[in-house]
Amino acid sequence: MAQPNNSTFYLPLSNCTEVTPRCPVEHSIYGYYPSIGANAFFVAVFALCGALQLLFGIRYKTWTYLIAMVLACADQALGYVGRVILHHNPFSEIGFQIQICCLILGPAFNSAAIYLVLKHITLCFGPEFSRIKPKWYTWIFITGDLVSLVLQAIGGGMAATANDNQSQQDTGDNLMMAGIAFQVVTLFFFGTAASWYVFQRWKGQNVPFTPEAVHFLGSTKFRLFVYGFVLAYVAIVVRCIYRIVEMAGGWANPVMQFEPAFIALDGCMVIIATIMQTVFHPGFCFPRLSSAYIPPPSTSIVPATVKDSMGASMPSTPPNETVEMQVEKNSRQYV
Repeated sequence: MAQPNNSTFYLPLSNCTEVTPRCPVEHSIYGYYPSIGANAFFVAVFALCGALQLLFGIRYKTWTYLIAMVLACADQALGYVGRVILHHNPFSEIGFQIQICCLILGPAFNSAAIYLVLKHITLCFGPEFSRIKPKWYTWIFITGDLVSLVLQAIGGGMAATANDNQSQQDTGDNLMMAGIAFQVVTLFFFGTAASWYVFQRWKGQNVPFTPEAVHFLGSTKFRLFVYGFVLAYVAIVVRCIYRIVEMAGGWANPVMQFEPAFIALDGCMVIIATIMQTVFHPGFCFPRLSSAYIPPPSTSIVPATVKDSMGASMPSTPPNETVEMQVEKNSRQYV
């Protein structure tokens, strides 16, 4: 376990295996007994969300989304099991190693699930308005997520096994911060790309929507999916920023030893993101992510006006086979 920046131990931290008069809880890494109620609650919620993600993923054949979200939920649930262990023994080596590795890595999988969505939104609503081909969204941002994951995994492993090796502890700490910072940068560019696409599509209101796009725009489930998607994105960004601040002061700093901040800005933020990504699952809100998805038959094209996009729930103009074929042709070249 990493050594905290505190010189008032009765015994060196490496010699402490449980709380005793000579190893008070205040001199553990976190300086407190992690809340059993909060952490057990997090274990239960993440386990439930993981089970639902598995069920929905199999039911709706959203395989890539399933993998990302099940890994996210499993990591978080296991990480909070580690904190439950720390509640019973704040000096537990295994509890510390489990929670530092799993809770650092888990939200990167939430981010990966978010990144999967933009490709399908652009294909549905008009790939010609995207600055890059939709297929590259997944590759670019998932690659960024993988870089973040590798940095955090290496850093977490080094920090968890540092014991009294201050140099290894500092290196692990810096690598974890670099990984989280890289995740924030990736999220920022993703948010910029998504916002740019929405802005360009809004400007191109004279370009017709396909019947598929009209169907989704008129769907309450799809709108809730988008709101949940945005809220999940914001929650993950807030969590990452908190983690950078928490780790910037080194181990056992005041921010790290203030559990209410951790519960609110890490645990609750990831819970919010995970619940949004589960309750508004793409399987029944935006089935384009399903491998079994078949677009509805083209029957008409409607102008892409704000009034139509916010109010129409079904095609309102007569069929126009020529326009349909051209839109379909344009969409295929961006895939």
